[in-house]
Amino acid sequence: MLTFLKLSPSPLVSQRGIDLDFPLLAGCLALLGLGLVMITSASSEVAAAQSGSPLFHMLRHLVYLVIGISAALVTLLVPMATWQRLGGLLLLVAFAILVLVLIPGIGREVNGSSRWIGFGMFNVQPSEIAKVFVVIYLAGYLVRRQEEVRESWMGFLKPIFVLIPMAGLLLAEPDFGATVVMLGAAAAMLFLGGVGLLRFSMLAAAAIAAVVVLVQTQEYRLQRLITFTDPWADQFGSGYQLTQALIAFGRGEWLGVGLGNSIQKQFYLPEAHTDFVFAVLAEELGMVGALATLGLFLFVGLRALYIGLWAEKARQFFSAYVAFGLAFLWIGQFLINIGVNVGLLPTKGLTLPFLSYGGSSLVICCVSLALLLRIEWERRAELGSEEATFEEADFPEEGTAAEVQHAR
Repeated sequence: MLTFLKLSPSPLVSQRGIDLDFPLLAGCLALLGLGLVMITSASSEVAAAQSGSPLFHMLRHLVYLVIGISAALVTLLVPMATWQRLGGLLLLVAFAILVLVLIPGIGREVNGSSRWIGFGMFNVQPSEIAKVFVVIYLAGYLVRRQEEVRESWMGFLKPIFVLIPMAGLLLAEPDFGATVVMLGAAAAMLFLGGVGLLRFSMLAAAAIAAVVVLVQTQEYRLQRLITFTDPWADQFGSGYQLTQALIAFGRGEWLGVGLGNSIQKQFYLPEAHTDFVFAVLAEELGMVGALATLGLFLFVGLRALYIGLWAEKARQFFSAYVAFGLAFLWIGQFLINIGVNVGLLPTKGLTLPFLSYGGSSLVICCVSLALLLRIEWERRAELGSEEATFEEADFPEEGTAAEVQHAR
């Protein structure tokens, strides 16, 4: 398997050396670097109190970053055709890990939610993995059943019958945010796959009705919905987290209080280095820094969508749907996390891609980035398109480094 990957064309092994989409890579690396800086700042006080070292969370984040980059390098070597063949198996793996996390003794419960599977010092969040696997499976389905999806109700309903049980497993954890992001990305993929406007409108109406029912069936969800409209009504109770985040935004003003000088991170704002790291960023870097960060998110999301569009024009439909799905996963999490931070959405535990502290989220973001880089490279190399042809020059030469250099 490793020999096959080494000899196959890839963005890391080609006639042009390392051949990656620099704009997307630069944007994501900038977010990763900014995330490391902000996690170091936002977690220093909590880390010092809990572990005795203000750099505890920063060092763990560095370990996650190394794991994520390593996983991304391996992902870059895997052809998109391989992911397409494995789509069904990956869906089964997604179901299996979402079931495992609900089994007592296997799943770890934190803050009332069983969302993690423990491996020694590290926790793995299955929902992060499942979201990407669902995108890959659904992309393959849309390619195999393209006409059926566009022209018949059954082609449209089959993936819905798959997504509903998975959404049920996510809600059982409970992880309402991951459910919304996954279903939103899946709905967008179905729409771009050619589902008629009538059927898509009915799906949207059913989704809205389901959200209303879910909110009313759980008291804490209803309380969150009521609280976020006026958090100051219960400033030291259910509205505490949001009011502290808003205070952080207010203190930041235009240019911020300076990196490392946040007051809200000093035990006032809960989850300052995870769900609410953007609030600390706005306090320390001000409105200018927050808008610049939003600009980076906007650029990365649009670039991912354009990669999907370019793949579609090259008739690489599986790659196009995967790119669209990953882009919508990123965009959905961007919008929800930042919406929660500024008080536009009810408080929900959902990480900010590339920035928030969290191993599973960071590793999956790196893998998603690698998939998008692979898709963009295959589009330029015409791998997987109907007109693709290969020559000996497409594959790396065998032999010593001197022989390779001489051949060039």
